[in-house]
Amino acid sequence: MISLVIPAYNEQDSLPQLLREIQETAQQHNLDLEIIFVDDGSTDSTWIVMQGLVAQEPRARGLRLRRNFGKAAALSAGFHACIGDMILTLDSDLQDDPREIPNFIRAMEAGSDVVSGWKRVRYDPWHKRFPSRVFNWMVSRLTGVDLHDHNSGMKCYRAEVFREVRLYGELHRFIPVLASSRGFRIGEIEVAHRPRKYGQSKYGVRRFVKGFLDLLTVKFLTSFSHRPQHILGSIGLTAFALGAIGMAWLAITWIIRLFEPTWFQPLHERPLLLYSLAALLLGTQMLTMGFLAELLTAHNARVTDEYSIAETTDPPERKATRDAK
Repeated sequence: MISLVIPAYNEQDSLPQLLREIQETAQQHNLDLEIIFVDDGSTDSTWIVMQGLVAQEPRARGLRLRRNFGKAAALSAGFHACIGDMILTLDSDLQDDPREIPNFIRAMEAGSDVVSGWKRVRYDPWHKRFPSRVFNWMVSRLTGVDLHDHNSGMKCYRAEVFREVRLYGELHRFIPVLASSRGFRIGEIEVAHRPRKYGQSKYGVRRFVKGFLDLLTVKFLTSFSHRPQHILGSIGLTAFALGAIGMAWLAITWIIRLFEPTWFQPLHERPLLLYSLAALLLGTQMLTMGFLAELLTAHNARVTDEYSIAETTDPPERKATRDAK
């Protein structure tokens, strides 16, 4: 079974057509589907429309959040309600084409654990396309997960991915990156993109600022979550070394000034003194933070959290002993 998770915020006009297209695709390709609509605190009649659609379609379910918590929360709620072996997400604004669902299934059957859609031809305005390209380039370079479209709302996952990847904040667009850090195989296929027919986009300029901050968070989580001292300690040691070099130079010039008062300014008139002290303090603080982070990491570490076992083999005698127990 494949579970479709469809978050919606003020999309009352597009939902009926979306469900019809899903039904047509499922019937044409004989797909075993469940459909989970998630109303992310809409202020229009989205929930009323969802209730009507669920009453018409036995494979559909509707979830409603108390208020607008954001797309990551809506997706997470949908993931918890899924029972399918594969989970496919798509936006409710009709820009994602349900006829792409069989293509995702084939890509998953080819061996991928996560398949991301790539909208090579986009029908969004230029002021959304250009920043998105820059953002996708930055994510691919910083994380090593080379995808053309990290922002795509149409992605497919194996259900076990969400036993290890947990969403919060605005990290939904980084699920392939988080999954890759756990050893899951990432794939990408081209998908059709359609112009928006109803409503308006829910994303503005603030999305890219938040996206950059989230990218820094994901980079830290995927690279240093189990070794925070490597990044914090490196910054701390660098700052401490620069501060120590500055203080050593000031000490040398102070000694020289004892014999040649005209060679150097008094220490209290030299900006290097303030910079060196600040670097020493920063270095000490970063090293201390690194040690505290290591203590927290060691205290909370679990073997199952660090290593994902895909499969195992046992000698026949050991397997028989384990089965008997």
